Amino acid sequence: MTRVHPSAYLALFAGPFAALLPGLAHASTEALQLHDFTSHWAGWLAIALFVIAYAFVIAEEALHLRKSKPTMVAAGLIWLIVALVYISIGDTHTAEAAVKHNLEEFGELFLFLLAAMTYINTMDERGVFDALRAWLVSRGFSLRTIFWITGLLAFVISPVADNLTTALLMATVVMAVGGDNHRFVTVACINIVVAANAGGAFSPFGDITTLMVWQKGAVQFQQFFSLLLPSVVNWLVPALILGMTVPTSAPVSLHEEARLQHGAWVVVGLFVVTIVMAVSAHNFLHLPPVLGMMTGLGFLKLYGYYLKRRAHFCAEAPTESMGGSALKLEKDQPTSDDAEFNIFKSLERAEWDTLMFFYGIILSVGGLGALGYLAVGSELMYQGLGATQANILVGFLSAIVDNIPVMFAVLAMDPSMDQGQWLLVTLTAGVGGSLLSIGSAAGVAVMGQARGIYTFFSHLKWSWAILLGYAASVWVHFLVNARLFSMP
Repeated sequence: MTRVHPSAYLALFAGPFAALLPGLAHASTEALQLHDFTSHWAGWLAIALFVIAYAFVIAEEALHLRKSKPTMVAAGLIWLIVALVYISIGDTHTAEAAVKHNLEEFGELFLFLLAAMTYINTMDERGVFDALRAWLVSRGFSLRTIFWITGLLAFVISPVADNLTTALLMATVVMAVGGDNHRFVTVACINIVVAANAGGAFSPFGDITTLMVWQKGAVQFQQFFSLLLPSVVNWLVPALILGMTVPTSAPVSLHEEARLQHGAWVVVGLFVVTIVMAVSAHNFLHLPPVLGMMTGLGFLKLYGYYLKRRAHFCAEAPTESMGGSALKLEKDQPTSDDAEFNIFKSLERAEWDTLMFFYGIILSVGGLGALGYLAVGSELMYQGLGATQANILVGFLSAIVDNIPVMFAVLAMDPSMDQGQWLLVTLTAGVGGSLLSIGSAAGVAVMGQARGIYTFFSHLKWSWAILLGYAASVWVHFLVNARLFSMP
């Protein structure tokens, strides 16, 4: 797990977090006169609060304390310190303006993710994911075939449905098929986590990090696809190694059925339309993508109204009788799910702890940025190491700390980099978390899903193979996207 670095490297550890929000610290530096409090008692106290809060986040599984709670408390205390220290020098404006900018940026992220989560939850409620799982476990594939199919589907689905949801879905499949074959379940789960993270790296919708890179404007929507081949290599290298350990024997035959609820494919279609609107709002109208997402959520709410009215109408419609027997087409029969459908149930099922965690982290590191730690982190990483080395290091930091705050820190530093380097850091932050099971939301979620089977140490046993894939993907990126590197 994360350890506090020696004091000589404390600024390197804390500095990247000091500007978690994309554009926050950079924009604030331009619009506000920030002061350097990195050697002040206030700066050290704020760093200590953040480290303590993040230690509680790391120990979430052991303490059973939701990760949002310590970060939200830390956010309030850090901004209290920021306000007091600025007031002490006669500045009553900077702290207020900076925190408002934090809240504005969090609002965009919050609403975007809320819309996406609601769509995913609605597709789940309509049985889309259950139908896919039932089809997979009922086909009689061999264990090796299941290994490759689940990995491929994780890679293909995660760019749209996000890596966390995809990993959980595929993990249920391998656990149902693998049964007591813990060795198969372990390697298949590793394969799924790597594939889901790799698949999410070349799409703005595949991971929070890519989403924020896109919203910041560092990489345009179509440019993400330059990372497709490096992402494929990142997954295939460890998959080929892991796949050799999977037997070709057939598992115990399973029979599982799942029924798509009425309107399932319409919801999928609306989700696609929503993504198109979000991309169009950003690329063509130069508006925040969240406007497209929230408009799409409005369409989903209207369709939810139709589903409720349909269920109500079908429940009250008189049955047609013929020869004394009631006739009613099965496709017109409302199910209990239809009758109880409520779009606000899907909203309730959003990952509220995760959303509130983002609030706490964004506000906390925004406060650290207001105290001047951004400049320290930027100097140590990008001026001291150079862009290539710093961006490769980001991948390793992502495995230890988590890719979201690390990537947000890079965006907030806004180092002077060409397109190739921005794509490099997007790639490394996205796939670097696969090096350890705790390095990505997908890995942590699958550890909970396959508790006691897929563990930190079972993943660590194969980290060398994942590292080979990481190195190969970076090399392929430099090879196939050489034209995008214009700076030395």
